[in-house]
Amino acid sequence: MVLFATAVTSCPYLHFPRRLSVTRQSIRCSLTTSSVSANFDLKTYWSTLREEINQKLDEAIPVKYPAQIYESMRYSVLAEGAKRAPPVMCVAACELLGGNRLAAFPTACALEMVHAASLIHDDLPCMDDDPSRRGQPSNHTVFGMDMAILAGDALFPLGFRHIVSHTPTNLVPETQLLRVINEIARAVGSTGMAAGQFVDLEGPANAIDFIHEKKYGEMGECSAVCGGLLAGANDDEIQRLRRYGRAVGILYQVVDDLLEAKSSKTKLVDAEKVAEEKKEKSYVGAYGVEKAMEVAEDLRAEAKNALEGFEKYGEKVLPLYSFVDYAADRSFSFSDQGPCEHSRGSLHCVYSI
Repeated sequence: MVLFATAVTSCPYLHFPRRLSVTRQSIRCSLTTSSVSANFDLKTYWSTLREEINQKLDEAIPVKYPAQIYESMRYSVLAEGAKRAPPVMCVAACELLGGNRLAAFPTACALEMVHAASLIHDDLPCMDDDPSRRGQPSNHTVFGMDMAILAGDALFPLGFRHIVSHTPTNLVPETQLLRVINEIARAVGSTGMAAGQFVDLEGPANAIDFIHEKKYGEMGECSAVCGGLLAGANDDEIQRLRRYGRAVGILYQVVDDLLEAKSSKTKLVDAEKVAEEKKEKSYVGAYGVEKAMEVAEDLRAEAKNALEGFEKYGEKVLPLYSFVDYAADRSFSFSDQGPCEHSRGSLHCVYSI
């Protein structure tokens, strides 16, 4: 399989946005780490964790009175199409630093609850107005807007409560747990995801960088940092995980933008025309395909550059390295259909029409 990162070598005039702390040297380094992560079986690692997390989420949200709100919550949280990227990243970061997987599961579940709540609210007609999510109708189309709002409202505090009530106290000191709760609250609040959603609704089209950083980067950053905090990471490690998670979160969405544009039409020019309708949400709509591909390359390199300080942990860093390549290449899916329907190899090949 030709890797997405190989596109860099054929583009000597690559533009690097100032907000990214990436150098050409770091991109050359990322090419070697791509070959390393290719030897790691991410699909098996991820699928195994996904099954465990699904079971724990099912146990964490039993149906109580009033039943309808719990059914609405479960509908979105337990959706079969959910990849569980935030909780898997959290567990991987915790295990990287020597933490116990059992210590990470409650926070991993909480991250998925928070993530699902944000998606429920994002899909509302007054927000992004999306009729489907994770391969099924959006929550509000099934349960109504009132119940969808309540389900999202209930999932946020349930996540915090789950962390406090289910994290083994013999594995994670209370001071670390407080930092985890503070990190999640920061990520979803008025300076984080909520800010991104507001600017997405009301901000100018050229605010795409801010929107992606807040709506998508914050969730990735929070997931990686929480895993590190649970394992007792030092300040330098936390900052590296912060940079890593943010870059991966944005990368995942930029690639989604590219794949969505490609799947809309078979011709590149038509894909860009379709994307123009989403200028406030899409890198492709705002900057075009070529620029979006450059941004994705930069983000991929930045994420791997942030992991260079973890080489001392040996193979434990491979899940996080591999996660970066998956975000760019989408080399597999969690269905029985093989690779992601959009991707057969690298994103560069997808757009080589």
